[in-house]
Amino acid sequence: MDEKLKQYRESINNIDAALVFMLAERFKVTQAVGEYKARNSLPPADGAREKEQIARLRQLASDANLDPEFSEKFLRFIIDEVIRHHERIREASD
Repeated sequence: MDEKLKQYRESINNIDAALVFMLAERFKVTQAVGEYKARNSLPPADGAREKEQIARLRQLASDANLDPEFSEKFLRFIIDEVIRHHERIREASD
């Protein structure tokens, strides 16, 4: 394999690993949020917060020269998964 291509791929692998660990940390925090919401009878989803987060992420993406549509799809996927987790936590606490 070409040495330059190998270096690029190693960088991609490192970035992918960092993304996985960052997502794991994010889900640890959202798990705690889900438990808090369940204990305090709060709904699993917060539409206003979701809209705020999507707008914020779209702006960050734009500032970073990343496609805002892509960033929104990515965040929407994460938000939907978090909401599913929160719903399961709520059902388990009922």
